[in-house]
Amino acid sequence: MPLGGGKGGSDFDPKGKSDTEVMKFCQSFMSELFRHIGENTDVPAGDIGVGSREIGYMFGQYKKLSNEFTGILTGKGVNWGGSLIRPEATGYGCVYFVQEMLKTRNLDIAGKVCTVSGSGNVAQYTAEKLMELGAKVVTFSDSAGCVHKADGFTEQDLKFVFELKNVRRGRISECATALEGCTYTAGARPWSVPCDIAFPSATQNEIDEQDAETLVKNGCYAIGEGANMPTVPAGVKVFQKAKILYAPGKAANAGGVSTSGLEMSQNSIRTAWTREEVDEKLRQIKVNIHNSCVQYGTQKDGYIDYVAGANIAGFVKVADAMLDQGVV
Repeated sequence: MPLGGGKGGSDFDPKGKSDTEVMKFCQSFMSELFRHIGENTDVPAGDIGVGSREIGYMFGQYKKLSNEFTGILTGKGVNWGGSLIRPEATGYGCVYFVQEMLKTRNLDIAGKVCTVSGSGNVAQYTAEKLMELGAKVVTFSDSAGCVHKADGFTEQDLKFVFELKNVRRGRISECATALEGCTYTAGARPWSVPCDIAFPSATQNEIDEQDAETLVKNGCYAIGEGANMPTVPAGVKVFQKAKILYAPGKAANAGGVSTSGLEMSQNSIRTAWTREEVDEKLRQIKVNIHNSCVQYGTQKDGYIDYVAGANIAGFVKVADAMLDQGVV
């Protein structure tokens, strides 16, 4: 996709900072970054600690410096060039991918018990889509600990999580006192909670080898990585050995960057698609990614190795383009 290939960030800690302090940092950051990016060069988007507030501050500074409107950042506000479904895209896309995996074993996501880690953007919208499809979400977490609700979080509970993390920027432990039937364990992660499907949606290396073994032992048969590389290599081997449905992040969480591409397309042609149009395009992209993984990852015994499938599909796409363009 025409998004560039860069990755970067900063060591600025927004915790405890006012909106003005965050704004001033974002403007200073963009005052240097703007020299190296462009709508046809490299297009940044949000990630951990960077949501619509920060994107807005950086986009405003870029527009001031360049004196033009371009689709230079994605995840923009809908009223100033953003796309509907962009905030939801990574979480929704991960669920769509897991849906396709389940279909290979004639399973439906409805009624399944799902553990979700994290409580930020990806976790929130993963939970929202799971609940919409009839699954039971029983956990959230943050860097301090994990909350568990055995009967499953309700839509009203999810609204509380949205307000807690997006508006008040509080800790997930508050759920234990505010939501009936919810318990909190400090320093814990969700992987000891029995589940059908696990959605690591927080950060890198959050599932170690022991966590992976615990998940398999407790009956988990599908993993959808909403975060980037949340499972350590030894944990991935545990999942592959058990032959469960394991979706690596490069395939499962590609909905975010895919919808960034859709946002850029809308900016380029100066239009805005409806929520339903963007959601359907996202769903089809995830179906296509799944089909590529199946094409390259199906083993002789019928087991689909999604890690191999995603790696080979990505390699073939890049290698073919290099050959076509005369790069050796």
